[in-house]
Amino acid sequence: MKLRIRGNTLRLRLSQAEVEQLERTGRVEDATGFGPGRRLVYALQASGTATQLSAHYEKDTITVLVPETLAGTWIGTDQVSLEGEQPTGTDDTLAVLVEKDFKCLHREGDAADADAFPHPRANA
Repeated sequence: MKLRIRGNTLRLRLSQAEVEQLERTGRVEDATGFGPGRRLVYALQASGTATQLSAHYEKDTITVLVPETLAGTWIGTDQVSLEGEQPTGTDDTLAVLVEKDFKCLHREGDAADADAFPHPRANA
């Protein structure tokens, strides 16, 4: 899973295997280490109680919650992304995006793209 944070935008991109894991287990998680005992965990979790896409940060973990029904539709169709916004409590909003990760059009054979979804414009 790829994590991108830019300003007040949080984006997760999932490979095919990660989308399958979300379907099987309801959760996908990854982490970045910053030294002994220091790591940032980021996760996408399907939730039966969530009513909208939202992100939460607690104890060095970013968790993006997606309603189960919304996750099921996204997993089972060609829908590419899920989008949501939430107030930050500081007169601002956080944009949250979850996307299926596509193969890069400019770097064929890239091992990092091996499990990415076929790009819809690959044959264009």
